[in-house]
Amino acid sequence: MTQRPTVTVSTLQAKKQAQEKITMLTAYDASFAALMDKAGIDCILVGDSLGNVIHGAASTLGVSVDDVVYHCRCVASAINGPLLVADMPFMSYHDRSTTAHNAHRLIAEGGASMVKLEGGGEERADTIHHLCAQGMAVCGHLGLTPQWVHRFGGFKVQGRSEQAAQQIETEAHQLAAAGIQLLVLEGVPAPLAQRISELIDVPVIGIGAGVNVDGQVLVLHDMLGMNPRPARFVRDFLATGGSIEQAFVHYIEAVRDGSFPAAAETYQQ
Repeated sequence: MTQRPTVTVSTLQAKKQAQEKITMLTAYDASFAALMDKAGIDCILVGDSLGNVIHGAASTLGVSVDDVVYHCRCVASAINGPLLVADMPFMSYHDRSTTAHNAHRLIAEGGASMVKLEGGGEERADTIHHLCAQGMAVCGHLGLTPQWVHRFGGFKVQGRSEQAAQQIETEAHQLAAAGIQLLVLEGVPAPLAQRISELIDVPVIGIGAGVNVDGQVLVLHDMLGMNPRPARFVRDFLATGGSIEQAFVHYIEAVRDGSFPAAAETYQQ
């Protein structure tokens, strides 16, 4: 079997320019990652969501850098094609020195090609600029940022007021200027996500952000129907796929043809 080309940040940028949807899923081990690779997924995120779905915790806040390095290494061992993105856990990027050290571990020990940081503002943009200056590929994450769950008072849709929407839009521009090469928008109204995707050159990946962005990401266990209380933006692809591998194929097809997410899986305001 011919090995498919490795997805890089240049691949993602070319897809945005060609208006081809980007597909991403989370994975935490070699077995699921290998099936995703075989199905043709563009990106795999080793998310700090492992705190919820692997550790059984109520939030992502207890996940350590060691945890992400370990799971990232497991995933990296099984894939050839997808771009591997690693989450930087809570409080692992609070100053330049700490951030650079931990990001280096995720790349050098974990095998990631890109690291992801939550949040915006001038301080976060400065941190991202510093990482980019060292040659690292960085993904931003705005909107419903799970590491901010206590600050938000729960897992709530963000950007619903005009002021809040403008803040997220401003932060997206700041992160793009700082050098991010990918942006995740989570739990925001679809019109806001579409506007940001159209205004910045960086590919925008949505999760609960509507269909009019450059791609989609879901948590593995959610899209396999393993969450007893799924969020509105989740679809059970195993229910129609018949097998785990076919669930991945159906997810990729649905993202690429624009049938996922549907209107019922979208926040309009």
